[in-house]
Amino acid sequence: MTREATLIPGDGVGPEITAATMQVLDALGVKFDWDEQYGGMAAVEKAGTPLPNATLDSIRHTKLALKGPLTTPVGGGYRSVNVALRQEFDLYANVRPTKTIVPGGRYQNIDLVIIRENTEGLYVGLDHSFRVGDDPKAVVQAMSVMTREGCRRICRYAFEYAKQNGRKKVTIVHKANILKATSALFLETGRQVAKDYEGVVASDDKIVDNAAMQLVIKPEQFDVIVTTNLFGDILSDEASGLVGGLGLAPGANIGTRAAIFEAVHGSAPDIAGQGIANPSAQMLAAAMMLDHIGETAAGSRLRRALETAIVKDNVRTKDLGGSALTADFARAVVKRV
Repeated sequence: MTREATLIPGDGVGPEITAATMQVLDALGVKFDWDEQYGGMAAVEKAGTPLPNATLDSIRHTKLALKGPLTTPVGGGYRSVNVALRQEFDLYANVRPTKTIVPGGRYQNIDLVIIRENTEGLYVGLDHSFRVGDDPKAVVQAMSVMTREGCRRICRYAFEYAKQNGRKKVTIVHKANILKATSALFLETGRQVAKDYEGVVASDDKIVDNAAMQLVIKPEQFDVIVTTNLFGDILSDEASGLVGGLGLAPGANIGTRAAIFEAVHGSAPDIAGQGIANPSAQMLAAAMMLDHIGETAAGSRLRRALETAIVKDNVRTKDLGGSALTADFARAVVKRV
C-alpha cells in the first residue's frame, strides 16, 4: 500500500538531510506518494510567503507531513511558520524522544520522552506593549492562555503514550507554586488524569526548576515528562544536550487534523551546501512517522540501522566527533537497513 504524504524539504541544510532520509525510506521498502511543497525562505523566494496555501492544502489532504527545518524571515511581519502550522492543524502534542546513541559520553542509558503542550501557554502570541510618555515600549506584557480541556488532552495523551509504549511513569512538570492560575490548572488536571491510570502507569510531579536540575543530575529517573509549552520547549532542548545535541533530536507534532514530523534543529545556513550536516534527526523523525502510520517494524528497522551505523560502524558526522559527510552517513544507514 502506498501512503500519501507531504514532503517539505525546508531551508538551509533541510534539502540535504531530507534527501538522505529519502534514501533510507526507499531502502526500507515502505511506499510513499510524496507531494513536495515549500515552506520558510524557500517558499518566500518562490511564492512570496513562508507558508503558501498550496502547502497548507497539501497537508489538509494528506494529513501527514515530513518537514525539514524552516527559516522564518526576519522582519516584514512574518509569523513563525512552525507556530502557524501548529495552530492551523491543532497540533497540540509535541513529542520529543531523547535516547543515548553515541557511547562514551557523560550520560549513558538515557531513554526518556518529553511531551509538550503545543498550542497554548505563552506561545499563543498575545504580546502587548504600552506607551508611557515618549517610550512606546515602557511596559510590555505577555499573556499565557491555558484551558482545562487543553491541559486534559495533553496529559491524557502523555499517559496513553506511556501505556501504549510500555513506559512506566509520567512526571507532570509545572510551576504551580508561583503561577497559581495557569500552572496550577495544569498540575490539578494532570493529577486528575493520572487517577485513571493508577496501577498501569505511575505518576509524580516536579516543579520545573527542580526538573531541569534533576535532568542533569540524574536523567535516568525520568521516563515520560508532560509539561506546558514554554517549559517543554526548554526542557526538550536541555535533554537533547545530554545525548549529543539537536543533531539527534527528532520531533512529532500530533493533532486532530494532521501529524507533522521534523528534525527539531534549525536550518544551519552556515553549513548549508557543504554536505556535512547530520541527517540523524530527520531520519529519526521519519521513524516516528512510520510508527504513527502503523509501520512500526519499519520504524524499528530504521532506528536500529542508524544506531548500528553510529556505534558499530563508527560512521559519524562532525557534530558527533567524526568526519563523515551527509552522503556517507546515508549510505551507512542504507547498508544496515
